[in-house]
Amino acid sequence: MEKKKTLVIGASANPARYSYLAVQKLAAHQHPVIALGIRKGNIGNTEIEIEKKPFEEIDTITLYINPSRQKEYYDYILGLRPKRIIFNPGTENDELYAIAEKNGIKTMEACTLVLLSIGQY
Repeated sequence: MEKKKTLVIGASANPARYSYLAVQKLAAHQHPVIALGIRKGNIGNTEIEIEKKPFEEIDTITLYINPSRQKEYYDYILGLRPKRIIFNPGTENDELYAIAEKNGIKTMEACTLVLLSIGQY
């Protein structure tokens, strides 16, 4: 199975959050994972980054922030040139879909956890 370097935007060190579970599951499936959040912390062995760094070769960005908070990430996301963006439930955003599509980035409304569990990631 192809390993997809994934950036989780909206990562939280709170085990009750879906972003926390997504980082854990991605790592368990051996996908290289980068967690980006607003507070420092760790999810297992993955440190949560708080700076929007120019990470290389990002295949997938999976979003766990609501549409009103996504605006400040538009330029950052486009700059990383991911192959796709996964909009998890509650993150759907028509404006960002349009911007992504215009830039040749595939968009998916899906749940990262479900995709991983059914082998469709």
